[in-house]
Amino acid sequence: MNGYDEKRQLDEDAFGAKGSIVSAFDAFPKSKPQYVTRTTAGGKWTVFVGLISFILFWSEASRWWRGSESHTFAVEKGVSHALDINLDIVVKMKCQDIHINVQDAAGDRILAASRLHRDPTVWQHWVDNKGIHKLGRDAQGKVVTGEGYMQGQGHDEGFGEEHVHDIVSLGRRKAKWARTPRLWGATPDSCRVFGSLELNKVQGDFHITAKGHGYMEFGQHLDHSAFNFSHIISELSFGPFLPSLVNPLDQTVNIASANFHKFQYFISVVPTVYSSSGKSIVTNQYAVTEQSQEVTERIIPGIFVKYDIEPILLHIDEERDSFLVFIIKVVNVISGALVAGHWGYRISDWCQEVWGKRRRRAGGPSEGMLGGKGHERDD
Repeated sequence: MNGYDEKRQLDEDAFGAKGSIVSAFDAFPKSKPQYVTRTTAGGKWTVFVGLISFILFWSEASRWWRGSESHTFAVEKGVSHALDINLDIVVKMKCQDIHINVQDAAGDRILAASRLHRDPTVWQHWVDNKGIHKLGRDAQGKVVTGEGYMQGQGHDEGFGEEHVHDIVSLGRRKAKWARTPRLWGATPDSCRVFGSLELNKVQGDFHITAKGHGYMEFGQHLDHSAFNFSHIISELSFGPFLPSLVNPLDQTVNIASANFHKFQYFISVVPTVYSSSGKSIVTNQYAVTEQSQEVTERIIPGIFVKYDIEPILLHIDEERDSFLVFIIKVVNVISGALVAGHWGYRISDWCQEVWGKRRRRAGGPSEGMLGGKGHERDD
């Protein structure tokens, strides 16, 4: 047409690759590299979308690794008659000056001192240990509220602050009681009481009192000036001895301000089952309330732990999606980010083009087709 040889001048390969009939159904058309322009705005959007995609991937991977926890309450099935109590406490009195007893709602009185180990020790060996704190406060004395995202990162405030699979794996390790520090010639001024007791699974009262006080018995009557029920609780748990699990009273200290001082702990025990990846452990959680005060000589001083067994069972189960489901979720999330980024770039490019046209219209005389200034007419 008009002397123009289309076959000689046009390069059909520049407009697309030749292919078979199947290529006509290609839903992903491609452009030749020479028709693709890379811009600064496109590069910024690419970096932004890549960063967002990485954050979404990391969030999805973390959620998959943690799994999801389900908490189910039910009436405890079956009848169990025994309950173990695990105790590791240091009292600032000599071992021969204290009595340890348990009395439950069934009327049984258990001489716990004959079943527990008692080692003379030095108070200073324990009070400076890392992590010792008052009940409801951390090692720095700050009140523990459980609020905030990072609250459980620095320390553990009970079972619920850890992942279930960590609790199950740690709970299956072999349990051993720590050794009492050597005296190295120092005079013992305290007594470490530790071990496990098998009790009736009913409401009861575990108490530590001074010799000759609390029960009608013959023998030595300890002088009142020797009373000092300051104590450090390293372990107090119910059920199987699992030292890796942190309980509310673990690593707590309470100082007596007078010889006649009464410490009371009211504990509500909840049977708990942790399950993860087909493995489970059976243990007990508890909530505790503490009351301590100076008392008169008519009231028996000491350490009293009153515990009650709740008739419910808490089942905490951790579930995790299969790897295939995880991959599908990741693909969906990243695909959505890419599509949103593409539309964001298109909209921003369109806005920039519209804004540029308005500026050119308001900028004075128009320019020629080739961007040059119009020729001025000579008068």
